[in-house]
Amino acid sequence: MSRRWRQKSLLEAFAHCEGNSTQAPSAPPASSQRRPEAVSPPAAGGSLLRPRASGDTAHSSSSSDGEGEEAWRLEEESTPLSAYERKRLKNVKENAEFFASLKLFESAAKLRKTTTKAQPQGIKRVKHTKAEVKTTLRRSKRLQGVDPLGVPLPEKPIPAEPSVEEQPRLPPPGPIPMLPAAQEERPELTEKFLSGWAELSQVKRQKTEISLLNLESYRAGLRGMGLQEDAVAKVVHSRIYSVAVHPSGSSTLVAAGDKEGHVGLWDLDRPLEEGVQAFLPHSRPVGCLHFSPATPAHLLSLSFDGTVRCGDVTRAVFDEVYRNEEDALSSFDFLSRDASTLVVGMWDTGVAVVDRRTPGMSTELFADLNSVTRTVHVHPVNREYFVAAGGRNVGIYDVRQLKKSGSQPVVSLVGHSKSVASAYFSPVTGNRVVTTCADDTLRIFGTNCLSSMAPILSTIRHNNNTGRWLTRFRAEWDPKRDDCFVVGSMSRPRQIQVFHATGALVHSFSSEDHLGSVCSINACHPTRYVTAGGNSSGRLHVFKE
Repeated sequence: MSRRWRQKSLLEAFAHCEGNSTQAPSAPPASSQRRPEAVSPPAAGGSLLRPRASGDTAHSSSSSDGEGEEAWRLEEESTPLSAYERKRLKNVKENAEFFASLKLFESAAKLRKTTTKAQPQGIKRVKHTKAEVKTTLRRSKRLQGVDPLGVPLPEKPIPAEPSVEEQPRLPPPGPIPMLPAAQEERPELTEKFLSGWAELSQVKRQKTEISLLNLESYRAGLRGMGLQEDAVAKVVHSRIYSVAVHPSGSSTLVAAGDKEGHVGLWDLDRPLEEGVQAFLPHSRPVGCLHFSPATPAHLLSLSFDGTVRCGDVTRAVFDEVYRNEEDALSSFDFLSRDASTLVVGMWDTGVAVVDRRTPGMSTELFADLNSVTRTVHVHPVNREYFVAAGGRNVGIYDVRQLKKSGSQPVVSLVGHSKSVASAYFSPVTGNRVVTTCADDTLRIFGTNCLSSMAPILSTIRHNNNTGRWLTRFRAEWDPKRDDCFVVGSMSRPRQIQVFHATGALVHSFSSEDHLGSVCSINACHPTRYVTAGGNSSGRLHVFKE
């Protein structure tokens, strides 16, 4: 009860001060004239305000301000308040008088009246639009279609551009002459280049024992290789899709195929203006290139346009080996050591076995593998087996068991979670297979037994996300070793990496001055320390001793 009466007394004091600033307060209601008995203050300092006695009466509304203040003084004297409480009540009173003197409510009412905007009366102002000034454009007589005398010129017929559907996918059938793709090339330089290639191919290769060297000797040979300024050249017009190195033991000849169907050759022992020649035997990307193991004067090329051609330098023509007018081709390899029989992979269907000795362009065998086929590679010892990679499927097939439909692999290489770009046997024994997958992993499988599951020997985390503008990486074995392979890299500084079958990094080819791009496709010389890498602008970088 004491707290309620203390709050009520404070409210009355505030109302009393506010009323004195405006007008005399009215008589309080009868219910407020009698007050309860006083409550003794607490021991800790007393109450805020002691209530009045029951016998006290309220002040009359006609009393003057002096009498009100006198009553407050007498009340304060009769109430045992502490010094803090008296000071606090005094502050409350002064604050109430100050706010009452400001007359905030009257000022707010005046502002509301003054801020009411009167609507404009009378005639509204009409906005005039600016007159548009027309400027006369000066045009020449040629643009007006007249001659200087004002006579109209005859209209020139505009040739209609053929649509993509109208452009032929396949080049014309039959042999294509080895003519330079650039019209400004001099024919005598091309003839000189082809004659040099023919002489180079007549020299027999000498078998070496480089593949039997230990790993430290091999690593020392790689460290002795470098990239010079004259070993970088633009060989083809656009992005490189395939690279091959001629097996000559004396000279260095490198071939490259690009996105537009060009096949370029570069003889590094000649001056640059004489040593680079480009031809156009295909109309689509050249996905695979191989020099014939039996006749190095022959360069076989496969294109997405559905043709396989053999560039015969002795006759200066590109002969047609195989032609498929329905399916795009992806890769090929030699089934026989004399290069007379090929296994050809197709993007959407399967593989075809082609015998070059058979007249015509027909296949000996066609088999549907029920998967996309990106690469095919023949076992180096047991040549009836080949590995096919595409999609998430990698399998080793026996060519003797292929069927037109429903062909099953002898061994499946499982574990790939995304698309596989390539799969290749090791070049000496074929006891390993290296795969390049889009899940950023290089896998090495053990394939010494072709009648059971192939175990994963090692895995290498490798960034294979080349994106849209770079050719996909394809890890390929160094022909000199049965346990080392080369692959492009997205790392900086730009480099070509060499890995061991255990997953260890053996060496990285790099050059701060001459290698500034990603070499997606790489190839090694079968006997010499020569490695060629191709980038997406048509340039070849050749590291050599």
